[in-house]
Amino acid sequence: MKQNVWFKHTSTPTQSENVVQKQAFSKEAFRTLLENLEQPFSIIEKESAYFLASQATDKEKVIASVPAFCPSQFGDPGFTQDYGCQFPLYAGAMAGGISSTTMVIAMGKAGFIGSFGAGGILPDRLEAAILEIKTALPNGPYLFNLLNSPFEPAMEENTVALYLKHGIQAIEASAYLTITPSLVWYRASGLSQNPDGSIHIGNKIIAKVSRKEVASRFLQPAPAEILSKLLSTGKISAEQAELARKVPMADDITAEADSGGHTDNRPLVSILPAIIALRDAYQTQYQYSQPVRIGAGGGISTPESAFAAFKMGATYVVTGSVNQACVEAGASEHTRKLLAQMDLTDVAMAPASDMFEMGTKVQVLKRGTMFAMRGQKLFDIYSRYNSIEEIPQEEREKLEKTTFKMTLDQVWDECLNFFRQRDPSQIERAEKDPKVKMALIFRWYLGLASRWSSIGTQGREMDYQIWTGPSMGAFNDWVKGSYLEDYTQRHCADIASQILKGAAVLQRLDVLEAHGLRFENELRLYKPSKATAIL
Repeated sequence: MKQNVWFKHTSTPTQSENVVQKQAFSKEAFRTLLENLEQPFSIIEKESAYFLASQATDKEKVIASVPAFCPSQFGDPGFTQDYGCQFPLYAGAMAGGISSTTMVIAMGKAGFIGSFGAGGILPDRLEAAILEIKTALPNGPYLFNLLNSPFEPAMEENTVALYLKHGIQAIEASAYLTITPSLVWYRASGLSQNPDGSIHIGNKIIAKVSRKEVASRFLQPAPAEILSKLLSTGKISAEQAELARKVPMADDITAEADSGGHTDNRPLVSILPAIIALRDAYQTQYQYSQPVRIGAGGGISTPESAFAAFKMGATYVVTGSVNQACVEAGASEHTRKLLAQMDLTDVAMAPASDMFEMGTKVQVLKRGTMFAMRGQKLFDIYSRYNSIEEIPQEEREKLEKTTFKMTLDQVWDECLNFFRQRDPSQIERAEKDPKVKMALIFRWYLGLASRWSSIGTQGREMDYQIWTGPSMGAFNDWVKGSYLEDYTQRHCADIASQILKGAAVLQRLDVLEAHGLRFENELRLYKPSKATAIL
């Protein structure tokens, strides 16, 4: 009698696939066993029919066996050991505290790492965040972000000073184009020699990069000239300077693909293998005792994307955009609702506030906001004129009415008040160069637009700068019809759990397919439910 047919079996790679004619189990029974990750099972053939068996005997013909598989088995166990976490996934930083203390603490308590979004935050608020997270997670795990600030080096230096003061032993370095003195200061300050002569790396760095030339800088020891300068100013010791010449600048590098915020829109299938190969080349050259691990970020938002990253050699994965729609995010409800409604194509590139003068761009939400268009207009004007005074009166009035909603003179007064607290040297630069002044005025809008999105400033909804990538749309597609379709039910640790659980299911299916079995696509679609999370 022909049973319900939904898989095929090829006994050898050269044979054509044959439809299974008899099976003594249903899709539901198979899915239940497949999703029970702790339970090994086999598919056996007996009397021309196929059966499921928790334990097969020597007398039975085993078609395929699936071992138990825990999501913690993905990647490199050294990653979880070094950072004190349970799972090889962390929630990457989103500046301005969007990756909030609440998010970092929730992730840490669930066995994941969260990276606090310290970029753009004033020292007092950052110090308060450090104390809050350290109190809630005295033994970790957590990360603090260090955002490259090429036009505000004092901010970067002050941030490192706070991290050293409070003994922050692991950071996530983002948006770096080159190695800076502040970054080397942090790295070298944590180096010491163990009794056996090996090097103890007290201050770990995970670097997020999207270019091979940037990755190469983190795969090498700190630049000698920077070490010499830090040594001469007394920021590091002679021993630390010497040890820094023997270790790479990063313990881990996240190959960042098409992400929200700062991005080069790189496809993961290209950038991840390229950086892994680059790591291998530098490891051959330097013979580090601990090779730099390579993880994957940008586009990680579904079981398929996480599984694909691990299969390509990632030792850990990083989520980003999906976390901003979670209840723990430092984002307004209006912003989280927009993110939960977006599609894959609802993104655009816009000028970055922190690297505006360089023409650097960030990826943002396009649907429901005009920020990308208005931000690009500002950069076009900046590129065309050398000062505010050169802007035609009609153009200036239009900017004041639609974008700034105040006069540019009033905006400049706001800038003066801001930079007197944050970095007075910026005011000095602007007084000497009218082009710099124009940049600061335009950056006022670009910088506040993300703040308006975070706190939900009414009347500014069309100016919200919401960092996100296509992965947010992919996530929305995946969870459609499940409890996670409702953005008020989205919690960061639960989402991380569901992504890894689904990836583990795909891993078990992959084992079966390696034995010649082929399943209907429906079986590959893991849908999240509250009853199936790994937590």
